[in-house]
Amino acid sequence: MANETICALATATGGALGIIRISGPQTLEILSRVFSKNLTDAKPNTIHYGHIKEENEVVDEVLVSIFRAPHSYTGEDAAEISCHGSSYILKKVLELLVKSGCRMAEPGEYTQRAFLNGKMDLSQAEAVADLIASSNKATHQMAMSQLRGHFSSELAQLREQLLKLTSLLELELDFSDHEDLEFADRSELLELTKLIDKHITRLALSFETGQALKQGIPVAIVGKTNVGKSTLLNALLKDDRAIVSDIHGTTRDTIEDTIDIQGITFRFIDTAGIRQTTDEVEQIGITRTYNAIEKARIVLWLIDAIPTTEEIKEMRERCADKSLIIIQNKIDKFSKESAADLFSNLSPLTSYILSISAKYGLGLDTLETAIYQAANIPALQDSDVIVSNARHYDALVRAHESLNRVLEGMNQQLSGDLLSEDLRLTLDTLSEITGGQITPNEVLGNIFKNFCVGK
Repeated sequence: MANETICALATATGGALGIIRISGPQTLEILSRVFSKNLTDAKPNTIHYGHIKEENEVVDEVLVSIFRAPHSYTGEDAAEISCHGSSYILKKVLELLVKSGCRMAEPGEYTQRAFLNGKMDLSQAEAVADLIASSNKATHQMAMSQLRGHFSSELAQLREQLLKLTSLLELELDFSDHEDLEFADRSELLELTKLIDKHITRLALSFETGQALKQGIPVAIVGKTNVGKSTLLNALLKDDRAIVSDIHGTTRDTIEDTIDIQGITFRFIDTAGIRQTTDEVEQIGITRTYNAIEKARIVLWLIDAIPTTEEIKEMRERCADKSLIIIQNKIDKFSKESAADLFSNLSPLTSYILSISAKYGLGLDTLETAIYQAANIPALQDSDVIVSNARHYDALVRAHESLNRVLEGMNQQLSGDLLSEDLRLTLDTLSEITGGQITPNEVLGNIFKNFCVGK
């Protein structure tokens, strides 16, 4: 692969302009065969105006950007052709490049070459895909932090500390005939191992937050029939997403959609109304409502009357580990006395009790603020590290397990060679994240296969 020159369209079709990327050892020679000027001696970081030609026929008027190894995205000689966005022109330019010696790039091949040429580590390469897929401010910040190497830097510090400990323990093995000789102070080793494990555990625990930000924080809208759940969903989405009717039991299945609140994506799930029914289909919908509550991180309990003691007990049990927001809907129909009774009865159950009118859009700003606060997502800084990749999480969990064996071994006063083995295993596991050790081809294939072509 390293000896082949590749090309691909790097922009979506249908725009005013299109960019075609070329990378590889013969980039400038191949480009010169289809360009109106010879670029083999072109200086790096320069832009050249000219024409893409097929024999004597002009295909398009273009600008060509030149990048010389190792100062390019891939670390190889590379170029970008900026041409008009016509699908015919883009297809024709790619055909000419292939005829002149290029090969069409595989998905993610540019970033894979950047990794193989040492332009970025494996976690940074994965961050490229996350950056392209980012759909809100939070996921963009997470991807940028990882792409800038903040995660890699933290791992490098941990590995450096572990390597020092491992080296001292392995040094003792070279002097095994002196049984009383210790290069690694066991009390210092114990404290440092605990500190490193605490750091790894913190990173692993951030995975739940990372996944929530990446996939959208699930919010279930629940309540009896005709309390205004579908009306509320439509009001939040500012769209007629769900059917609204005065007929009880209109919603019989869950309806999902997302909105962005203060830079975070929330995935709202409108559910079937909870009530006693003999309708088999409606009962299936109610079962799915309970499933939605179980999977949700935040539950919006919509009411238009004071709940019974049994209803309060059931909601308390079902939402024991959730953020519960109780919403008094249809405030235009509530008396001040009944509202006061509602708040006094339900205030021990949650810190969020709001009054709104979904129909008239009253109190929705306050509700959105409460939803954002209930998510309990820390304010992200540019340097914050939040783990959102399942592969990274798996490696961190295995590293934590290895360190736990080290701690148990020290408590049992095991020999240094046994402790060293688990420390080495921890080092290798952390190296998997950044690709610091030899990475199997199937792992690389799984990582890059979901990239878009041209990146």
